Amino acid sequence: QVQLVESGGGLVQPGGSLRLSCAASGFTVSSWPMMWYRQAPGKEREFVATILTGGGARYADSVKGRFNISRDNDRNTVYLQMNSLKPEDTARYYCKTLRLRDTYWGQGTQVTVSS
Repeated sequence: QVQLVESGGGLVQPGGSLRLSCAASGFTVSSWPMMWYRQAPGKEREFVATILTGGGARYADSVKGRFNISRDNDRNTVYLQMNSLKPEDTARYYCKTLRLRDTYWGQGTQVTVSS
């Protein structure tokens, strides 16, 4: 049974950093592509970053140079390191994976960037 559990969100001041975690079970994170999405109130859910099975990463233009996605195969966990946070980064952040026709989401973790 595939499960994704996010953690690490919270309240941070502009310019600060947070590291989000996505703990996976039921599969191996190195075998499936892993993604982070976010959704702000009143907005569509949007792509943030992905790490591919080969280790390559892709980012949304809005976070490029500030966010970094990585994975720890021993812990079966994917991370999103977020630096230089801005108020517009405030959103609920979700972990996602997919295999064939199936898509799996976590419950999300809230990130609020405010002074």
